Order: sequence, then C-alpha cells, then structure tokens
Amino acid sequence: MSELGIWTRIVLAVLATWRITHLLASEDGPADAIVKLRMILGQSLAGRLMDCFYCLSMWVAMPFALFVLRKGAMEIIVMWLAISGAACLLERWGPAQVLMSPAPDLQGEDSDVLRTKTGSS
Repeated sequence: MSELGIWTRIVLAVLATWRITHLLASEDGPADAIVKLRMILGQSLAGRLMDCFYCLSMWVAMPFALFVLRKGAMEIIVMWLAISGAACLLERWGPAQVLMSPAPDLQGEDSDVLRTKTGSS
C-alpha cells in the first residue's frame, strides 16, 4: 500500500474510520459480538465512549492518521482531526439514527394490544 497516492490514502482512512466507528457505536456486529462487548464494558469510560460516534471516531482515526502521514507530530495531529471530522460528516450525511427506548409501563393494562377503547363505539 505504500505506492498509493496521498489522496487515495486519505479517502481510505476516512472510509475505514467511518466504517469501524459506525460498527462499534451503532451496530450489533457479527454474532452480536459488539453488543456483548458493550454489555461487558457497561458504564465504564470505554463503555460510554462506544455510545458516542463523534467521541469514538477520534480514537479510531488516530492509527489511520499514522497510515496517511509518517511525518511530523503537528501534521499527524491535523490529519487525525481531519479524518475524524470527515467520518463525522459521513455519519451526518446518512439517515437519522433511530433510537430505541423501553415502552412505558402500562400499569395493569393488557400489554399485547396497540390501543384500548375509550368511550362507546
């Protein structure tokens, strides 16, 4: 891969950063491996990090910045932030994320119906 041009390396780094970050932050993973990892991590720092695409993309982007540039520290830091930022833009470009939350407790009502009758019909 060392023969690839700089722009090809940047595009590959951005796409790979988005893919890995999206997998870790928003998907179940193969055989629910990512879900199980999230459950193990719980509310630890690493577990909370996996809940935020934008935070997680910062850490995922770091090795890809090193992949793109092997120069001075300042250039690597700028590339690191640029790759993370581009991955965040890709995430925003896609459809809005659907958040699932538990249904409210129906307190004694049949939970297997969509709605109940009110009044006479």
